[in-house]
Amino acid sequence: MKFLSTLFVMLCCAMSSSAQKADTLFFESFSGNKLNRAVWNVEVNNRADNNEQQAYADTASIIIIDEGQLTVKPIYHPGFSQNRVKLNDFVSGRINTRNKYEFMYGNVTARMRVTAGEGLWPAVWVLGKGKWPDAGEIDIMETVGDPTWASNAIHGPTYFGNTPLIQRNVLSTNNDVSKWHTYSCNIQPTEITFSIDGKVTYKVTKAMVEKFGTWVFDNQKYILLNLALGGGYPQGVFKMKGPYPGLTEATVDKIKKGQATFEVDWVLVTKN
Repeated sequence: MKFLSTLFVMLCCAMSSSAQKADTLFFESFSGNKLNRAVWNVEVNNRADNNEQQAYADTASIIIIDEGQLTVKPIYHPGFSQNRVKLNDFVSGRINTRNKYEFMYGNVTARMRVTAGEGLWPAVWVLGKGKWPDAGEIDIMETVGDPTWASNAIHGPTYFGNTPLIQRNVLSTNNDVSKWHTYSCNIQPTEITFSIDGKVTYKVTKAMVEKFGTWVFDNQKYILLNLALGGGYPQGVFKMKGPYPGLTEATVDKIKKGQATFEVDWVLVTKN
Protein backbone atom coordinates (compact mmCIF):
# COMPACT_ATOMS: atom_id res chain seq x y z
CA MET A 1 0.00 0.00 0.00
CA LYS A 2 2.74 2.45 1.00
CA PHE A 3 4.83 1.71 -2.10
CA LEU A 4 1.85 2.14 -4.40
CA SER A 5 0.72 5.41 -2.83
CA THR A 6 4.25 6.86 -2.96
CA LEU A 7 4.63 5.74 -6.56
CA PHE A 8 1.29 7.37 -7.35
CA VAL A 9 2.45 10.72 -5.96
CA MET A 10 5.72 10.53 -7.86
CA LEU A 11 3.92 9.77 -11.08
CA CYS A 12 1.48 12.63 -10.51
CA CYS A 13 4.35 15.03 -9.97
CA ALA A 14 6.07 13.80 -13.13
CA MET A 15 3.02 14.18 -15.33
CA SER A 16 2.39 17.43 -17.21
CA SER A 17 -0.34 18.89 -19.38
CA SER A 18 -0.12 21.57 -22.04
CA ALA A 19 -1.21 24.10 -19.45
CA GLN A 20 0.98 23.36 -16.46
CA LYS A 21 3.29 20.98 -14.65
CA ALA A 22 3.05 20.21 -10.94
CA ASP A 23 6.48 21.04 -9.52
CA THR A 24 7.24 19.39 -6.19
CA LEU A 25 8.34 21.79 -3.44
CA PHE A 26 8.18 19.34 -0.53
CA PHE A 27 7.45 15.64 -0.08
CA GLU A 28 7.42 13.78 3.22
CA SER A 29 6.95 10.01 3.00
CA PHE A 30 7.79 9.28 6.67
CA SER A 31 10.39 6.71 5.70
CA GLY A 32 12.70 5.05 8.20
CA ASN A 33 11.83 4.43 11.83
CA LYS A 34 12.00 7.91 13.33
CA LEU A 35 10.71 11.39 12.59
CA ASN A 36 12.91 13.53 10.34
CA ARG A 37 13.92 16.32 12.74
CA ALA A 38 15.50 18.29 9.90
CA VAL A 39 11.95 18.93 8.67
CA TRP A 40 9.66 18.50 11.69
CA ASN A 41 9.47 20.06 15.15
CA VAL A 42 7.66 18.14 17.89
CA GLU A 43 5.62 20.48 20.06
CA VAL A 44 5.78 20.08 23.83
CA ASN A 45 3.19 21.94 25.90
CA ASN A 46 0.35 21.73 28.41
CA ARG A 47 -1.42 24.92 27.33
CA ALA A 48 -4.74 23.20 26.61
CA ASP A 49 -5.95 25.70 24.00
CA ASN A 50 -9.72 25.54 23.37
CA ASN A 51 -10.13 23.62 26.64
CA GLU A 52 -8.53 20.57 25.01
CA GLN A 53 -7.80 17.72 27.38
CA GLN A 54 -4.37 16.62 26.15
CA ALA A 55 -0.79 17.63 26.72
CA TYR A 56 1.56 17.36 23.74
CA ALA A 57 4.77 15.46 24.35
CA ASP A 58 7.81 14.32 22.41
CA THR A 59 7.37 10.58 22.91
CA ALA A 60 8.20 7.83 20.42
CA SER A 61 5.31 5.67 21.63
CA ILE A 62 2.86 8.46 20.73
CA ILE A 63 4.45 9.88 17.56
CA ILE A 64 5.27 6.69 15.70
CA ILE A 65 7.13 6.32 12.39
CA ASP A 66 6.84 2.81 10.99
CA GLU A 67 6.63 1.28 7.51
CA GLY A 68 6.59 4.69 5.86
CA GLN A 69 3.73 6.09 7.88
CA LEU A 70 3.19 8.58 10.70
CA THR A 71 0.81 7.42 13.41
CA VAL A 72 -0.21 9.60 16.33
CA LYS A 73 -1.55 7.35 19.11
CA PRO A 74 -2.62 9.23 22.25
CA ILE A 75 -2.42 7.64 25.69
CA TYR A 76 -4.29 7.88 28.96
CA HIS A 77 -1.89 9.20 31.62
CA PRO A 78 -3.72 10.59 34.67
CA GLY A 79 -2.08 13.63 36.23
CA PHE A 80 0.53 14.09 33.51
CA SER A 81 2.56 17.30 33.73
CA GLN A 82 5.81 18.23 32.03
CA ASN A 83 5.93 21.95 32.73
CA ARG A 84 3.36 22.38 35.51
CA VAL A 85 1.11 24.71 33.51
CA LYS A 86 -1.69 22.28 34.30
CA LEU A 87 -2.30 18.58 34.83
CA ASN A 88 -3.64 16.46 31.96
CA ASP A 89 -5.02 12.94 31.89
CA PHE A 90 -4.17 12.45 28.21
CA VAL A 91 -1.01 12.86 26.14
CA SER A 92 -1.01 13.22 22.34
CA GLY A 93 1.19 14.47 19.48
CA ARG A 94 1.56 17.61 17.39
CA ILE A 95 4.30 18.35 14.86
CA ASN A 96 5.07 21.32 12.61
CA THR A 97 7.58 22.52 10.01
CA ARG A 98 8.09 26.04 11.43
CA ASN A 99 11.52 27.48 10.46
CA LYS A 100 12.37 24.19 8.71
CA TYR A 101 10.01 24.10 5.74
CA GLU A 102 7.91 27.12 4.86
CA PHE A 103 6.15 28.38 1.75
CA MET A 104 3.90 31.22 0.60
CA TYR A 105 1.78 29.80 -2.23
CA GLY A 106 1.20 26.26 -3.44
CA ASN A 107 -0.92 23.14 -3.18
CA VAL A 108 -0.67 21.16 0.08
CA THR A 109 -1.95 17.57 0.10
CA ALA A 110 -1.93 14.93 2.83
CA ARG A 111 -3.07 11.32 2.54
CA MET A 112 -4.54 10.25 5.86
CA ARG A 113 -7.19 8.44 7.85
CA VAL A 114 -8.52 8.87 11.38
CA THR A 115 -10.34 6.86 14.01
CA ALA A 116 -13.98 7.74 14.61
CA GLY A 117 -14.88 8.71 18.17
CA GLU A 118 -16.64 11.75 19.59
CA GLY A 119 -14.00 14.21 20.72
CA LEU A 120 -11.07 12.91 18.64
CA TRP A 121 -9.95 16.12 16.91
CA PRO A 122 -7.32 15.52 14.20
CA ALA A 123 -6.20 18.24 11.84
CA VAL A 124 -3.93 19.01 8.92
CA TRP A 125 -3.47 22.75 8.79
CA VAL A 126 -1.26 25.68 7.87
CA LEU A 127 -0.28 28.70 9.97
CA GLY A 128 1.22 31.97 8.83
CA LYS A 129 4.32 33.06 10.73
CA GLY A 130 3.47 35.61 13.36
CA LYS A 131 0.85 36.18 16.02
CA TRP A 132 -2.37 34.18 15.80
CA PRO A 133 -4.87 34.94 14.34
CA ASP A 134 -3.30 37.98 12.66
CA ALA A 135 -0.98 35.83 10.51
CA GLY A 136 -3.80 33.55 9.34
CA GLU A 137 -4.78 29.91 9.74
CA ILE A 138 -5.93 27.50 7.03
CA ASP A 139 -7.56 24.23 8.14
CA ILE A 140 -7.11 21.74 5.30
CA MET A 141 -8.83 18.90 7.11
CA GLU A 142 -10.45 18.94 10.51
CA THR A 143 -13.01 16.72 12.19
CA VAL A 144 -14.07 16.05 15.77
CA GLY A 145 -14.92 12.36 15.69
CA ASP A 146 -18.04 12.15 13.52
CA PRO A 147 -16.79 9.95 10.65
CA THR A 148 -19.36 11.27 8.18
CA TRP A 149 -17.76 14.68 7.62
CA ALA A 150 -14.52 16.65 7.38
CA SER A 151 -14.35 20.44 7.35
CA ASN A 152 -12.32 23.20 5.70
CA ALA A 153 -11.92 26.63 7.27
CA ILE A 154 -9.82 29.77 7.33
CA HIS A 155 -9.18 32.17 10.21
CA GLY A 156 -7.78 35.69 10.34
CA PRO A 157 -7.71 38.87 12.44
CA THR A 158 -11.49 39.40 12.61
CA TYR A 159 -12.83 36.03 11.45
CA PHE A 160 -11.36 33.49 13.86
CA GLY A 161 -12.87 30.98 16.27
CA ASN A 162 -16.42 30.47 15.04
CA THR A 163 -15.36 31.70 11.60
CA PRO A 164 -17.97 32.32 8.89
CA LEU A 165 -15.48 30.97 6.34
CA ILE A 166 -16.03 27.25 6.87
CA GLN A 167 -17.39 24.31 4.91
CA ARG A 168 -18.45 20.93 6.32
CA ASN A 169 -18.06 18.21 3.70
CA VAL A 170 -20.20 15.08 3.99
CA LEU A 171 -18.61 11.74 3.08
CA SER A 172 -20.45 8.54 2.22
CA THR A 173 -21.01 6.02 5.00
CA ASN A 174 -18.92 3.37 3.25
CA ASN A 175 -16.06 5.80 2.54
CA ASP A 176 -15.90 8.00 5.62
CA VAL A 177 -12.92 9.65 7.34
CA SER A 178 -11.77 6.33 8.80
CA LYS A 179 -10.79 5.33 5.23
CA TRP A 180 -7.75 6.69 3.37
CA HIS A 181 -8.37 10.02 1.62
CA THR A 182 -6.27 12.84 0.20
CA TYR A 183 -7.08 16.29 1.59
CA SER A 184 -5.75 19.31 -0.32
CA CYS A 185 -5.58 23.08 -0.18
CA ASN A 186 -4.36 25.26 -3.04
CA ILE A 187 -3.22 28.65 -1.75
CA GLN A 188 -2.90 31.41 -4.34
CA PRO A 189 -2.69 35.25 -4.13
CA THR A 190 -6.44 35.79 -4.56
CA GLU A 191 -8.09 32.51 -3.56
CA ILE A 192 -7.83 29.35 -1.48
CA THR A 193 -9.32 26.14 -2.88
CA PHE A 194 -9.93 22.96 -0.86
CA SER A 195 -10.34 19.43 -2.25
CA ILE A 196 -10.95 15.87 -1.08
CA ASP A 197 -9.65 13.09 -3.31
CA GLY A 198 -9.14 15.64 -6.09
CA LYS A 199 -12.71 16.98 -5.97
CA VAL A 200 -13.13 20.65 -5.05
CA THR A 201 -15.13 21.02 -1.83
CA TYR A 202 -14.79 24.73 -1.01
CA LYS A 203 -13.30 27.88 -2.50
CA VAL A 204 -12.64 31.12 -0.62
CA THR A 205 -11.73 34.23 -2.60
CA LYS A 206 -9.99 37.36 -1.39
CA ALA A 207 -13.21 39.29 -2.02
CA MET A 208 -15.14 36.88 0.24
CA VAL A 209 -12.60 37.27 3.03
CA GLU A 210 -12.56 41.06 2.81
CA LYS A 211 -16.26 41.14 3.73
CA PHE A 212 -15.13 40.05 7.20
CA GLY A 213 -11.64 41.48 7.51
CA THR A 214 -8.14 41.65 6.06
CA TRP A 215 -6.74 39.02 3.68
CA VAL A 216 -3.59 37.83 5.50
CA PHE A 217 -2.41 34.89 3.40
CA ASP A 218 0.43 36.46 1.39
CA ASN A 219 3.06 35.39 3.92
CA GLN A 220 5.35 32.52 4.82
CA LYS A 221 3.48 29.52 6.20
CA TYR A 222 4.26 26.21 7.82
CA ILE A 223 2.45 22.85 8.08
CA LEU A 224 1.00 21.27 11.22
CA LEU A 225 -0.31 17.77 11.96
CA ASN A 226 -1.91 16.93 15.28
CA LEU A 227 -4.52 14.97 17.19
CA ALA A 228 -6.27 16.99 19.88
CA LEU A 229 -8.64 15.42 22.41
CA GLY A 230 -11.88 16.99 23.55
CA GLY A 231 -12.33 20.69 24.12
CA GLY A 232 -14.74 23.39 23.07
CA TYR A 233 -15.21 22.48 19.41
CA PRO A 234 -16.33 18.84 19.86
CA GLN A 235 -18.27 19.83 22.97
CA GLY A 236 -20.19 22.37 20.89
CA VAL A 237 -20.79 19.95 18.01
CA PHE A 238 -22.01 16.96 20.00
CA LYS A 239 -23.42 18.63 23.15
CA MET A 240 -22.22 15.52 24.92
CA LYS A 241 -21.94 14.77 28.58
CA GLY A 242 -18.78 12.90 29.32
CA PRO A 243 -16.13 12.34 31.91
CA TYR A 244 -14.09 15.11 30.23
CA PRO A 245 -15.15 18.23 28.29
CA GLY A 246 -15.68 17.17 24.68
CA LEU A 247 -14.92 13.47 25.26
CA THR A 248 -17.42 10.65 25.72
CA GLU A 249 -16.80 7.61 27.88
CA ALA A 250 -16.66 5.46 24.73
CA THR A 251 -13.89 7.62 23.26
CA VAL A 252 -11.94 7.61 26.51
CA ASP A 253 -12.14 3.80 26.43
CA LYS A 254 -10.74 3.79 22.87
CA ILE A 255 -7.80 5.91 23.99
CA LYS A 256 -7.15 3.66 26.99
CA LYS A 257 -7.15 0.60 24.71
CA GLY A 258 -4.79 2.25 22.17
CA GLN A 259 -7.51 2.22 19.51
CA ALA A 260 -7.56 5.97 18.77
CA THR A 261 -5.15 6.91 15.98
CA PHE A 262 -4.38 9.57 13.40
CA GLU A 263 -2.45 8.10 10.46
CA VAL A 264 -0.66 10.08 7.75
CA ASP A 265 0.81 8.30 4.72
CA TRP A 266 2.50 11.32 3.11
CA VAL A 267 2.47 15.10 2.80
CA LEU A 268 3.10 16.82 -0.54
CA VAL A 269 3.49 20.48 -1.53
CA THR A 270 3.54 21.49 -5.19
CA LYS A 271 3.64 24.89 -6.88
CA ASN A 272 0.03 24.63 -8.03
